[in-house]
Amino acid sequence: MNQSIESLHKILQLEKAKGYNNTAVIGGLDRYLQGWRSSVGDATTSPFSIQSDFSYAALTQQQRETWVTTTLLKLTGKTSTSSIQINTQAITQVIPPVEHTLDSPITIIKGVNQTVAKGFSRMGLITIRDMLYFFPRRHLDYSQRRTVSELEAGTEQTLVATVFEAQQVNLGTRRSTEAYIGDNTGTIRAVWFNQPYLARTLRPHSKIVVSGKVGVFKGKNVFESPEWELMEFDDLVHTGRLVPVYPLTQGLTSRVVRRILKQVIDGWAHQMSDYLPNEIQTRCGLIPLASALEQAHFPKTLYAKDQARRRLAFDEFFILQLGVISKKHNWQELQQGNALDAVDETIQRFVSSLPFSLTKAQERVLKEIGTDLKQPKPMSRLLQGDVGSGKTVIAIASLLTAVANGLQGALMAPTEILAEQHFNSILTLFERIGHLEQRQSNLCTYSYLLPSKRSLTVALLTGSVSPKEKQATHQSIREGSIDLVIGTQALIQKGVHFANLGVAVVDEQHRFGVMQRSALSQKGTQPHILVMSATPIPRTLALTLYGDLNLSIIDQLPPGRKAIRTRCVSPEQREKAYSFLRSKIEEERQAFIICPLVEESDKIEAKAAIQEYQRLSEMAFPDLRLGLLHGRMTNSEKEKIMRSFRARELDILVTTSVVEVGIDVPNATIMMVEGADRFGLSQLHQFRGRVGRGEHQSFCLLLSESTSTEAQERLGVLERTQDGFLLAEEDLRLRGPGDFFGTRQSGLSNLRMAKLSDVSILELAREEAIRMFGQDPELKKPEHVLLAKERNHIWEQRIASAEGKSKRTHAASQADSS
Repeated sequence: MNQSIESLHKILQLEKAKGYNNTAVIGGLDRYLQGWRSSVGDATTSPFSIQSDFSYAALTQQQRETWVTTTLLKLTGKTSTSSIQINTQAITQVIPPVEHTLDSPITIIKGVNQTVAKGFSRMGLITIRDMLYFFPRRHLDYSQRRTVSELEAGTEQTLVATVFEAQQVNLGTRRSTEAYIGDNTGTIRAVWFNQPYLARTLRPHSKIVVSGKVGVFKGKNVFESPEWELMEFDDLVHTGRLVPVYPLTQGLTSRVVRRILKQVIDGWAHQMSDYLPNEIQTRCGLIPLASALEQAHFPKTLYAKDQARRRLAFDEFFILQLGVISKKHNWQELQQGNALDAVDETIQRFVSSLPFSLTKAQERVLKEIGTDLKQPKPMSRLLQGDVGSGKTVIAIASLLTAVANGLQGALMAPTEILAEQHFNSILTLFERIGHLEQRQSNLCTYSYLLPSKRSLTVALLTGSVSPKEKQATHQSIREGSIDLVIGTQALIQKGVHFANLGVAVVDEQHRFGVMQRSALSQKGTQPHILVMSATPIPRTLALTLYGDLNLSIIDQLPPGRKAIRTRCVSPEQREKAYSFLRSKIEEERQAFIICPLVEESDKIEAKAAIQEYQRLSEMAFPDLRLGLLHGRMTNSEKEKIMRSFRARELDILVTTSVVEVGIDVPNATIMMVEGADRFGLSQLHQFRGRVGRGEHQSFCLLLSESTSTEAQERLGVLERTQDGFLLAEEDLRLRGPGDFFGTRQSGLSNLRMAKLSDVSILELAREEAIRMFGQDPELKKPEHVLLAKERNHIWEQRIASAEGKSKRTHAASQADSS
């Protein structure tokens, strides 16, 4: 039975179960049949067809029963077309026009008034299609039915019972409902707190199904506020099955949301066109889309639920991959870029001036990037490297190549602290290859005379510069008198126009959304783009999120670096940890203390940091010099604190996750993280990377209040390995992508069903996407029309979401700067 036939078969079975009353689908069977005929296509090639003038609504009850029965027989191959004996010529009513579609507002659904619709809209649910993809967070297993005598306290169970008595009672100060229900094995008391109206609904002798946890009161079992419903239909919604639990908002209850979603699934799921080609479904063992939607919401079994999630997860990965593969093709194959001449002398002079030798991994990556820059198409490359692996040197070499070719270079960092650190590092390195010719400190602009007699001008542009300074810098960039500019998101503001941008570098890519990267690339005529990340990303995940980029990995640390000794510290060992920290400060070392992450909010983090700073200053280290750094401070305040810490005027820096990237203080050898169990492994690894940057042995102490096995297992991984990529893999396995990246990574929130830890599904989807792109890159074949429509729809949503996040991030950045 093919997919279309199976869909019709299910609908007609439901219509039969409902007594042929034309309610199997919302809007009646005629509308469904019209859509079904369109999906089947030409009757001459279809295994089954229905005449276009047929109207189920116009049939009598007996005619409906005859038609449904014979049609079901035909669908299963037990009869032929000629056996349907209905005089359709006597029926004059035509199929009513289709008034509603999957893009119709949810107010067409029974029970969805304006108040309910407003509640759903707060969760972004506007249309029928939105509702179909509004998946439950989890399911309660109420499928285990018991008799009264089999009920056990403390577990989730379902009971089919008769109501013997129900009445309103006062339980404490609350008016509630108390009922006695039972079966032929016994009776049990059930109470519903604060719901006195149920006493009128639960009439004596009525059959009900209750599901929930059984408690004990005065030595007897009792159901306390269980889910319930009348035993009127076999198709239960709230009880006796795997019951969906949906996200809620003000004005919506679980029962209302489930009841409405059940209507949507029954009436509309089978009207969704299945855009995934049959050959892919067969090859990958995937169930039809309609069945997947149905079983994702109201699964019949756990196996059916898993199969639904597998199909829907595949779809998300597959369409995501189609998009990124297409983007990569359009960027690298269809765009003309600047082919940069090999400037080996400049790069060799720069490399030889470094106070260290490049690692083999750095040399390999530098060669990969050099090859890209020589091509007449724009480079689009992701450079990954662990903390301290030397990505910045590679970035500077790439930027120098642009400058040596008479073009401009730009490096965008996520924070002012990191931008200023890059700027200072570049100035230090340029002093080794050139002579300082001019300094405009009021504009943070420096000019160097290179051995080739060429002048090289470097500038810093951040949100904190004055309007006058900003205007002057903008003009110099526009005129081309600035060769290399280092900055924050200030680089992508409307007032910034490059004369001839050749290479753009984005540091800590995961801190930006895709729109910021795109905005920087649009500042020039197809510049070469290099994005860098010190947060190791598992290869499979990188290919998924950044499939439009080529991948380079620096998988080697400079020789001689000492491993950072990492230890988990229990609450009982806190004082011992403080004593150890003090002993290192007495050796003239310095320390970071990271405050626990309450939630991703600068305001709340700042409050936590201030409180911890006060506690440590007054109780733990009253005789030491402590500083405070958090995200709500002004940029000038942050820089003042960092200057003091670098100058060893402070012993301890109490801070938040603002130090995750960009802080380089070689004398700091102690990293103490409070509430370590609240952070992801990758983020903890980033914290740890703030120490171990000098000649002295460094230490990382992870303080955790949690005694759970899971927390201890996670933190134990950090004790055992220094490899950021292994930690990233483990973080992804244990916590998933949401915690791995935080909410900043644009696009991940678009994954409704897929988990980036589903490596096997992800790889399967990528393989199929590559195959599809090779066969039909523009999805123009007739059998791929629906897939093209779905791909365009999803990517339009992703772009809109990314633009919204970009605007919010930019607004927040502007607010902080002001």
